[in-house]
Amino acid sequence: MPLPFTPELAAEYEQLFKNAVINPKSYPEVDKLVDKIVAYKSTYEEVGQPLNIPWYFIGVIHCMEGGLNFKTHLHNGDPLTARTVQVPAGRPVAGDPPFTWKDSASDALVYEKFDKKKDWSLAGMLYNLECYNGIGYRSKKINSPYLWSYSSNYTMGKYGSDGQYDPQLVSKQCGGAVLLRRMFERQIVPNEEIDLNTQIKTLGETVKYNMGSVVADNALQLQKLLNAAGRVIRVDGLSGKNTSEAYFAVTGKYLNGDPRRV
Repeated sequence: MPLPFTPELAAEYEQLFKNAVINPKSYPEVDKLVDKIVAYKSTYEEVGQPLNIPWYFIGVIHCMEGGLNFKTHLHNGDPLTARTVQVPAGRPVAGDPPFTWKDSASDALVYEKFDKKKDWSLAGMLYNLECYNGIGYRSKKINSPYLWSYSSNYTMGKYGSDGQYDPQLVSKQCGGAVLLRRMFERQIVPNEEIDLNTQIKTLGETVKYNMGSVVADNALQLQKLLNAAGRVIRVDGLSGKNTSEAYFAVTGKYLNGDPRRV
């Protein structure tokens, strides 16, 4: 039975997203995947724009289903040299193999009726992601690793390749919600759903205290966020005394490297 997208479910997704903490040791892998998704932005846009589907949502699906391999179907990762064999089998119905990635991707998105979706809010995207993979984890009383693997919202429990649930099995694939979370943290996509203080705290942990003349992009972005939060400081990418003090006013901590940080 389909999972109804209720206001209560939307609130659940939003709360899980806000509370999610990416496992620190997973950041290098997560960032590498995010960088690849961003590199293919124009390709995802070509498929998504005619269907009114955000490019980054398509990128996340591509990462989850095909490992960002453009030689596989977006439906399930089967090779483009034939119609799909795994569920959904026999796709695309029209045309003959080998299929182009874009044609197959369009078919997958229309097949899932994503082109009919109107709600592409954070909660809407997370709902669509979970439904794409299946809602079976809800009966196991755990958060789906398809969304939350590599974060504080998931520990263990997974359906194996044989379709059987193993409560001790741990997913080794980064979850789709975690990919979105990192794209939001890095200001790659609109991120109104994360409160401003959380954005400042997360980004600020990557900024080094700098009293020299080296301009850093992450410091520049942090200064913009601090100004948006009401801290009036110069936006110059130099993360010195004023930036550190503004960061302290929001988070209660000075920047990494500031001698006043304990």
